[in-house]
Amino acid sequence: MLPFLNAQSVSIHLDLIGRKVADGAHAVLVLDGAGFHIAKDLKIPANITLLKLPAYSPELNSMENVWEYLRGNKLSNTVYETYEDVVDACCEAWNFFANDLERIASITSRKWAKVNV
Repeated sequence: MLPFLNAQSVSIHLDLIGRKVADGAHAVLVLDGAGFHIAKDLKIPANITLLKLPAYSPELNSMENVWEYLRGNKLSNTVYETYEDVVDACCEAWNFFANDLERIASITSRKWAKVNV
């Protein structure tokens, strides 16, 4: 959890993802056109390719469904006393979601994105 989002923090995140990619494999990350996703000083690991979504296409961005789920189920209608309370609630919500692989698959998969092997 970081208190800001910019090219440096996204670079850190990409590095962490790159470390999880299996040896000899290559990951393609789909992302929107946010400035910090396409910054010139972004450090992209060699085993990752970034695929930018077309503008004005939130229906293609599965993370939009994740945020909608978290807002609707874990982060709604709450007033937090402190910044630390906000961070704690966000971490708890994210960990709840991230530890449920079936929920992740149901929320983020797309029928049109299936790979036939």
